[in-house]
Amino acid sequence: VQLVESGGGLVQAGGSLRLSCAASGIMFSIYAMGWYRQAPGKERELVAQITSGGTTNIADSVKGRFTISRDNAKNTVYLQMNSLKPEDTAVYYCNAHLVVAGSTYDYWGQGTQVTVSS
Repeated sequence: VQLVESGGGLVQAGGSLRLSCAASGIMFSIYAMGWYRQAPGKERELVAQITSGGTTNIADSVKGRFTISRDNAKNTVYLQMNSLKPEDTAVYYCNAHLVVAGSTYDYWGQGTQVTVSS
């Protein structure tokens, strides 16, 4: 299983970035896909998640600014980040999550750095 993130970088406050996560080795369409982030000295937190059916859950801290979407034909999940703030600076991780027959499957990408300058 591989989750490969891309699209991170350095951007000024108010700018935009789009993160992508390409998955391989899993039946992508049945997994819930999520984006988490971890800033220095802080715990990893959920940013956004999209279920296999397309239902989304967005953290309050980014609601109205970030959008999560998925393309099952490309085995890819996206995080569109607009109106970025310095407090959005973190390493962003892609997650694939599945619960089936009482077993939980969680896979993580290697992370991509997002830095927002003021």
